[in-house]
Amino acid sequence: MPRLLHVFFTGMVISFIGTLPLGTLNIAAMQISISDGIHPAILFSLGALTAEVVYVRLSLVAMDWVRKQQRILKALEWMTVVIVSALAASSFYAALHPEVDKNIILSSTMNRFLLGLFMSALNPVQIPFWFGWSTVLFTKNILLPRKDHYNLYIAGIGIGTLLGNMVFILGGKLVATVVTGNQSILNWVIGGIFAITALLQLTRILIKKDVQHKLEHPEEDVKKHENLLEDFNKTDGRI
Repeated sequence: MPRLLHVFFTGMVISFIGTLPLGTLNIAAMQISISDGIHPAILFSLGALTAEVVYVRLSLVAMDWVRKQQRILKALEWMTVVIVSALAASSFYAALHPEVDKNIILSSTMNRFLLGLFMSALNPVQIPFWFGWSTVLFTKNILLPRKDHYNLYIAGIGIGTLLGNMVFILGGKLVATVVTGNQSILNWVIGGIFAITALLQLTRILIKKDVQHKLEHPEEDVKKHENLLEDFNKTDGRI
């Protein structure tokens, strides 16, 4: 595989797989798809991946500066807890009041692209994730400090994130057809996922396993990513 295509597909595969575990943004995209349709959900995902690729760019060229912004990162983490808790409460409210039917935050009049951009920008967890992966790729000489490598790497990440979110967006529409007439059950389930996510985020902050800790001890994530990269390479000699 040509070098630049390798960089592109590496970013895309990592991003796609990283998007699949249940999280705030992909579950939000799924709920928007269920309540408002596929197009608004795609706009939300485009906004979210826009913030993500900006964070990736920062992780490539300005990580030393990012590490020093401890107060900002800490504030973003607490804001994430508040927002996810509000999403959980909104879903539970919709479950208890069938006449509401929708999550009043995700189905607000705010432009979906801007909503996705805002929610993703307030989620600093992705900074150490991409810092770890980029470090491994630099170490393995897959990613080089060149503009063309950076551009294709980031393009691959954006497409991978969108494809990963499409799994939830289209899956959400499928779920909606299955649970027709039982919207309250779906709201309880989604609200529960948001509540667990908020609890996990709060726990990480309290036990000092937050974003700042990961940035100060990157070797923890780097080793894990190296093992995953080796597993990818064993499949056919490439990612």
